[in-house]
Amino acid sequence: MKIEDIKIKKVEKEGRVKAYASFTLNGVFVVHKARIIEGANRLLVAMPSHKTNNGFQDVCHPISQEFRQELETALLSEFNKAE
Repeated sequence: MKIEDIKIKKVEKEGRVKAYASFTLNGVFVVHKARIIEGANRLLVAMPSHKTNNGFQDVCHPISQEFRQELETALLSEFNKAE
């Protein structure tokens, strides 16, 4: 799967959220408002979610661990390059 057109918007003072990301998959599907968050030991990527009665539920997410890792690597690489 081709991950392209990654846009990172770093934020200040939103607790654990360090940035929001948008990206396009295979030139045909765009995802907005993925979050880069500060985890206990490292930065993590959280997919867009909405609040439910039981907390939060992802709106979309990778199915395989391999693609989740590929996506996280791409987004965190762009985060580290962003000003």
